[in-house]
Amino acid sequence: MNRRKFFKNGSLFALGASVLTPFDAAATTKDFDTYKKNKKAKNIIIVVSDGMSIGTLNMTDLYLSRKTGTGSNWLQLYRDNKVTRGLMDMASLSSIVTDSAAASSSWGGGFRINNGALNVSPTGENHLPIWQKFKKAGKMAGCVTTVPITHATPAGFCINSKTRKDQAGIAEKYLNLNFDIMMGGGNEYFSPDKRKDKVDMYQKFANKGYEVVKNRKQMLTADTKKPILGVFSDSGLPYTLDRNNNKELAKNVPTLAEMTQKAIDRMKDHPEGFVLQVEAGKVDWAAHGNDIGGLLYDQTAHDDAVKVAIDFADTNDETLVIITTDHGNSNPGTIYGSKANQNLDSVQNYKHTNEWILNGIGRESTINQIKERIEYANNFVVTDEEAITLLTHYANIKTEDGLYNPRHLPFKLMAEIQKQRNSIGWISQHHSSDYVEIAMYGPGSDLLKPFIKNTDLHYLMLEATEVENNF
Repeated sequence: MNRRKFFKNGSLFALGASVLTPFDAAATTKDFDTYKKNKKAKNIIIVVSDGMSIGTLNMTDLYLSRKTGTGSNWLQLYRDNKVTRGLMDMASLSSIVTDSAAASSSWGGGFRINNGALNVSPTGENHLPIWQKFKKAGKMAGCVTTVPITHATPAGFCINSKTRKDQAGIAEKYLNLNFDIMMGGGNEYFSPDKRKDKVDMYQKFANKGYEVVKNRKQMLTADTKKPILGVFSDSGLPYTLDRNNNKELAKNVPTLAEMTQKAIDRMKDHPEGFVLQVEAGKVDWAAHGNDIGGLLYDQTAHDDAVKVAIDFADTNDETLVIITTDHGNSNPGTIYGSKANQNLDSVQNYKHTNEWILNGIGRESTINQIKERIEYANNFVVTDEEAITLLTHYANIKTEDGLYNPRHLPFKLMAEIQKQRNSIGWISQHHSSDYVEIAMYGPGSDLLKPFIKNTDLHYLMLEATEVENNF
């Protein structure tokens, strides 16, 4: 097949001269070897940090550089000139500020749809998700995430649904579509003890030949000759920072990098290749809570998964790795000041997230108990006045709304208290209309323009793999 004639009437043809023009002949380093251009991608690994504003990417690189002397794997690819890089417009059909369902659907189905839906247009038209297209083409397909596997981002690559909220129904659709590996959280949508209809989805998957795993040890030892369903928590997985400081969680809950490696091991020998989506979903949850410990450490977990994907691609030159995010969230950043350096460095001493801190406080807590809990978790002492202000929220004098905050905990207030010590500010607790970073490594990366529309990525993945869009 002539890749340059591929989709000549589709959206990828509009990518323009930058796709058609070869790099300067002098650029013959390994970074842009011609063997990676005009070469078919057999495999795709797309690594998504959900809700990652550019400030999150920047601060994580600074945090790692100052802590270890080495920055993030993602930005090291930029420094080494190993990737093609661009910006992507992630607007949905209904808003310049997308949600994760519409964002993932733009990649998954190739069309912009309204926020809240999954590959279903406002008129009810279903757009075939790309992982189904690749399955029909003979490839293996799977997803791993740190939030429920039925959540919006993995679902957008896999299924059609009028609403992202029907996660129990999404679990059933996964069963019928025979994906090869699906791992993350979401026990409440699989367990008969949690589902409203009392259906045992675990047994249904087992009856279909899946190996069902529910802890880290089971996952690491799972048979890679069988499809795998891994569910490791009721909802999202624990934040990386909390997991790192809890021996029981570290023992029982796999990291995103470990899940990524297992997924690759499951699918890497398939003769027709594979496609894998990897999502650091709790970066978004932490941003909604202005929870800097949750945010930075889960972004490092995403970065560890990036390394797993790149390491595999370095041993398999038929693998395209895509690194991106679906939208910004809360736009955090380090604020100017005489102590900005040391204040950012203070996050290195955090033992727990704000979620851990605030869930351990109640209206019965004393001022000293609050101060001791925060000092243990963040290595600084709050004032009595700050502790009293926090306590008023638990007495229902004040409450906070926001996603992933069912107890209306005072996340915003906690972030304001921390800002005085870590110099990190936030503009909101909500998604933003950022043009997002996208980087590509491997065959097909030459297709990326400096600026693309979100739906272009759908067709780029098909073109890179030479899978016809005729389903």
